[in-house]
Amino acid sequence: MGKHHIDHDRVTELVERCSREVDEGLLPSCQFAIGFEGEIVVDQTIGNAKPETRYCFFSATKPFVAAAVWQLLSENSLDLSTPISSLIPEFAENGKERITLEQVMLHTSGFPHAPMGPEVWSDSESRRRRMSEWRLNWEPGSRYEYHPTSAHWVLAEVITEITGDSHTDAVHQRVSEPLGIPRILGFDSDQQEDMAELTLCEGEATPDELEAVFGVREMPPSEVTDETIIRFNDPDTREVGVPGGGGYGRAADLALFYQALLHNPDNLWEPRMLTNAVGQVHNNLPDPMGVPANRGLGVILAGDDGLTNRRGLGRTVSPNAFGHNGVGGQIAFCDPSTGLSFGYTTNGLDRHQIRQPRRGTSIASLAANCAV
Repeated sequence: MGKHHIDHDRVTELVERCSREVDEGLLPSCQFAIGFEGEIVVDQTIGNAKPETRYCFFSATKPFVAAAVWQLLSENSLDLSTPISSLIPEFAENGKERITLEQVMLHTSGFPHAPMGPEVWSDSESRRRRMSEWRLNWEPGSRYEYHPTSAHWVLAEVITEITGDSHTDAVHQRVSEPLGIPRILGFDSDQQEDMAELTLCEGEATPDELEAVFGVREMPPSEVTDETIIRFNDPDTREVGVPGGGGYGRAADLALFYQALLHNPDNLWEPRMLTNAVGQVHNNLPDPMGVPANRGLGVILAGDDGLTNRRGLGRTVSPNAFGHNGVGGQIAFCDPSTGLSFGYTTNGLDRHQIRQPRRGTSIASLAANCAV
């Protein structure tokens, strides 16, 4: 990795690209950061935000939770083949008794749309009660469909069961704090200053536009609606720390986290476990749109099948790059081939199903090219 360096002309190009939608009034603000050789080397805030502004990471939160699970696996507190019901007996109801930790981590566990809402998510007991009510959409292990929030509620309860701490504290004590990253999950109301207010951007793609790009006239249904997105402005939601999408922080925190996954400072993770989690494909089943998952244990690997952009990693990364984006445009990844990591956050959530992923592809591609 030492033979690469950061090309500042390309960084300038990236700044210009990230500024475009802010300048045009589409996004209120954004923030991005580049990590390299264990440090943050570029850290920019654009628009009506301050450098210390924190943004909702949405699903870019998921690898932080997975990173705590990797440690529990290395400590032999857990095994990938562990049935969830052996830790959380309530979970066994409605045919879920054989679902394993690995299936939950790989989004093959069969309850992609299982609900957990504000009326039940504030304490462990009521969360587990809700899990007992969950039903399967399909046979566990037989399919891959992204579980936007449900699977990570299960991981949160598993973490709590094993450690005795709330998932928000455990992720901080085990992952963010040792890396010098501020807490990313679970904020009391007096810790919520400098959080960017989420706003929805105008305009969705028409059926004709969708058909031209994706070959379908409507996107698959999702629990990620305008209402659920805007809920992350709510102080109670921020306090609970939704494990599949409620992380808050700066783009630099994302970039620094991925530097840690590249360099493993102080062996925070057992090295073989880390390699297994971020360097091996554990699930290559096709998603409902036909794109092979290419999932490690909590991250998505770029792969060499020409579909890196469909996985949110742009077009210019190496096949062994990995990351995990979040709804509405959040980007987080690193590329072991160059040593670069990248985080991009925005509080303007673009609901246009073509414009938003194209912007992500453009920004991610330019970012990956900044290391030459």
